[in-house]
Amino acid sequence: MRIFVCIWFVLYWLCPVSRAGEIIENTRNELFSPDGKYCFVTYQKQNNQGGRQLYYTLSYGDKEVIIESELGVLIENQLFESALGIPNDPYPLWGANLTLLEVERRSEDNRWYPVYGERSVVHDSYNEMVLKFQKGAGEGSMEDGYDKRQVYFMDLIVKAYNEGVAFRYHFPEADNGLFLHITGEQTQFTFPEHTLAYYERWAQGPYELLPLSGWSDECERPLTLKLANGLTVALSEAEMVDYARMKFRLNEKKLNTLQASLYSSADVVLPYGTPWRVILVAEKATRLIENNDIILNLNAPCKITDTSWIKPGKVIRSGLNQKQAMACVDFAARRGLQYVHLDAGWYGPEMKYASDATSVSPEKELDMPELCRYAADKGIGIWICVNQRALARQLDELLPLYREWGIRGIKFGFVQVGNQYWTTWMHDAVKKCARYNIMVDIHDEYRPTGFSRTYPNLMTQEGIRGNEEMPDATHNVILPYTRFLAGAGDYTLCYYSPRIKTTHAHQLAMVAVYYSPVQFMYWYDDPSLYEGEPELEFWERIPTVWDETRALDGEIGEYIVMARRQGKEWFAGVMTNTEARTVSVDTGFLEPGRTYRLKLYEDNDKVQTKTRVSVKAETIQVGDPVILDLKPSGGAALWFLPVD
Repeated sequence: MRIFVCIWFVLYWLCPVSRAGEIIENTRNELFSPDGKYCFVTYQKQNNQGGRQLYYTLSYGDKEVIIESELGVLIENQLFESALGIPNDPYPLWGANLTLLEVERRSEDNRWYPVYGERSVVHDSYNEMVLKFQKGAGEGSMEDGYDKRQVYFMDLIVKAYNEGVAFRYHFPEADNGLFLHITGEQTQFTFPEHTLAYYERWAQGPYELLPLSGWSDECERPLTLKLANGLTVALSEAEMVDYARMKFRLNEKKLNTLQASLYSSADVVLPYGTPWRVILVAEKATRLIENNDIILNLNAPCKITDTSWIKPGKVIRSGLNQKQAMACVDFAARRGLQYVHLDAGWYGPEMKYASDATSVSPEKELDMPELCRYAADKGIGIWICVNQRALARQLDELLPLYREWGIRGIKFGFVQVGNQYWTTWMHDAVKKCARYNIMVDIHDEYRPTGFSRTYPNLMTQEGIRGNEEMPDATHNVILPYTRFLAGAGDYTLCYYSPRIKTTHAHQLAMVAVYYSPVQFMYWYDDPSLYEGEPELEFWERIPTVWDETRALDGEIGEYIVMARRQGKEWFAGVMTNTEARTVSVDTGFLEPGRTYRLKLYEDNDKVQTKTRVSVKAETIQVGDPVILDLKPSGGAALWFLPVD
């Protein structure tokens, strides 16, 4: 059936009524995923100007996902137009007027072991197709004086995993040492009619479920879509470290079509590969969550030789004086946390150019080296926030100083993101931090594309509408299927804040549902608010990185059931939207033949504490269902400990 679908796509587009012309048959190539479910087809067609345009389609099983869509890169280099002898070419694009020279294929089936992650082992298995194109005069038609300068090359690299498909444009090294001024991409994603998208204008924005029409602006990535044929699709980006950020906009001329939209132009030197464009498909939305390692797989392996200093953990935010910070250190030591964070303002107004991040503001009663020593004696590390304004000006001075103080991590505040310059600066800054054994959390609009595999001292990042905005429960159960497909997210969990729009058990469950190796907790809270609430045992015991992760059940915007294992213990989080819901948790994920002690933390109005969360324990066998009656905006947390 899968082969039939790919053949059907080709025959369909060969139909003489096709407006873009006929397929050039010897340019058609297809690539299947190892399990045969994905079928990626590329081909060229004659365009109305007598040239050739590169297209692709994608199917999954017996269903279409992407119908005919353009591929290519927009380049504005006068050198190209002059050397190619086509100054009036109506398609000065590296997706049009290409000559296919050869196709290379290979397969890989590997496993690698991350420093930390949602899984202790990552499977990296794919089939690859590299299409090598020439742009310019063909053999025997070179004009005297141009020689090899008249011919240029581009590769389209496609990788098909069982988890998804990715492609990128690669420009090999050229004899004339060319640079590229890339102004955009032709890359399109044309979907079947009636597709709906979880539209989000900016990285910390709300979601709307919209058709592929009438958008007011571009849309963030990852972008999750629901197709009328029942499939759920996510479009994402990987290995974006020295390029311009991509978003999605509606194509003005082609219905149901998303256009890759770059923040700005990019100037690169050959050889060069653009970031990966990634397409994940699933018959059930929870499978997208379990397949998100494809983003890491598309990045380079770890480049840090000694990673022993990289320590995931849980964090409480402190006030900005010595007494408050020491109280948070004591609380962290008692409550199973590993870090205390001092947020913006410790060195002065963070937006002021005059604020010097090499010293504590005279207005703050804070001795940073002494605090680091006090914390270290209790096994606690200190994180600090530094605005990008100071980092850009003082980074080389700050890093050796912070290492001397004993700082364990920096939260980059109010970062500039999008254009090539600041994107490159950001990742170079993470590399510099690694030289000084300093971990990083990037805040505000930055979204991950897998760089934490290469430099795992980048522990987490914001780029999420979290508890700084206090979203409602419906937003919270959209996030696992959208933003968290890209990687770790710093949601800044709260517990006691009266501004939260969910139950306390909903907040409690987040640490199991939301992945962040450095998990910022008690964000708007204070140690004095703790009154011995027994359910906080869950936050005390739960780790932040995992050997195994299972998305057990859920629907986008309705509910999520997530289970994660470290060692022999499992922790699970269940969250619902603003509606009450009964959820049955299937415990078949537990190790067969074992008996478990389940501790269940759930909302209960009869409990006489200010948080109204009950704790109960029972013994269960593998496969015994756990029935949960969730309140509107509610949730539950579960801790499974093997008895034998």
